[in-house]
Amino acid sequence: MDEPLSPTSGRNDLWALPRRAVVVVLAVEVSAVALVVAGSATPPPGAIGLAVFLTVLSVVHTELATGIERIRRRAAQTAYFDLSSVWTFAAALLLPPMLAAAVIAAVYLHLWQRVWRPAKVPLHRHVYTTATVVLAANAAHAVVQGAGGLPTAAADLGGVAGIALAVLLYVLVNAVLVAVVIVLTSERPGLRDIFGGWDDNAVEIATICMGALAAVALGSTPGLVALVLPPILVLHRAVLVRQLEEVASTDAKTGLLNAAAWQVQGARIVRRVHRSRGTAAVLILDLDHFKLVNDSYGHLAGDEVLAAVATELRNSVREQDIVGRFGGEEFVVLLPDLAPGPDGNTEMRTIAERLRKRVAELVVPVGTPDGDLSISGLSISVGGAAVPNEGTTLEQVLNAADASLYAAKRDGRNLVRFAGPVEIPGPRSGT
Repeated sequence: MDEPLSPTSGRNDLWALPRRAVVVVLAVEVSAVALVVAGSATPPPGAIGLAVFLTVLSVVHTELATGIERIRRRAAQTAYFDLSSVWTFAAALLLPPMLAAAVIAAVYLHLWQRVWRPAKVPLHRHVYTTATVVLAANAAHAVVQGAGGLPTAAADLGGVAGIALAVLLYVLVNAVLVAVVIVLTSERPGLRDIFGGWDDNAVEIATICMGALAAVALGSTPGLVALVLPPILVLHRAVLVRQLEEVASTDAKTGLLNAAAWQVQGARIVRRVHRSRGTAAVLILDLDHFKLVNDSYGHLAGDEVLAAVATELRNSVREQDIVGRFGGEEFVVLLPDLAPGPDGNTEMRTIAERLRKRVAELVVPVGTPDGDLSISGLSISVGGAAVPNEGTTLEQVLNAADASLYAAKRDGRNLVRFAGPVEIPGPRSGT
């Protein structure tokens, strides 16, 4: 399951969180305990042995994947998804709520010892994650029991539908509980910060589906559950490779795409826009007088300003827009799929002006040797150019936008300037 509190929140103590977040966290944890107590009853024969077996499988799984998971946990850019759901979901389907909660607690206690604590994850995050998984497991268990239990034959369509609905409910309950706390503890988080990326959620759903298959195997032929371990370990490595690729393409100070990764994505999008006869735009943004920030407050404060501006830019553009750091105090934004004709130019100008105003309104708290203070009065100059008006390749449009940026600087800074149409040479004639 994913970790509930965004790494960008910077809060490591539960009582340092906003009061509303503390109330939500405690309410979820109390609810989880109350459900477990309410569902306590004499376990059916063999249930305790099955719970111990699932716990042992989880411990073996975690020990085999500990090295990979520690790297993944440190490299996680937004929400962190572990793959323990294969066992917690199986426990939800097979065991009564009290025993399922015991398995979940044991799984997450071992994860805390081997993965989370070495990565210096605050304990309250781990406890909250455990509580959300217990509530999700209760919901999944209720759905499967309402559908008549696990399917026992190929024609048992009701049981299959029950498992499918349990998968969706398990994911939904956890995602909503995690999202609420991230929203309450982060300043204007993006959708990726709240819910993770599409790939992250696809991995989570795949892991839960493997948990469903493990539960069915344990219910009929327990020895087959050992076949779950090889694919789940391969999945660990596949996720790690993708995560490291993301890290390699990310600027460490701002969390945006670095220049090389942005240009790769930008060139691909510009080619697509050109082929489809669509409209796109490139904005280059430069922080005005940024050297004064470094000289007055120090380079660490300057890094905090860059990170704050990057967050503001990312949160102020559309979901499909691509934001990157070009180096120094310079940022770049690609705006694909603009409206055709004059409406596209209007949309481009509206976005550029919004970015300029948002940066001008920023107040960035920074730590300095003289104590904590806030930096305000920031501004950016913006230069823009459109596809295909100012060029049909990324390089042409970047050059036009760069010329517009210099025009904004020359005209007094804290301005937006756009390029006029450029003439692209045609092929030479035979003469």
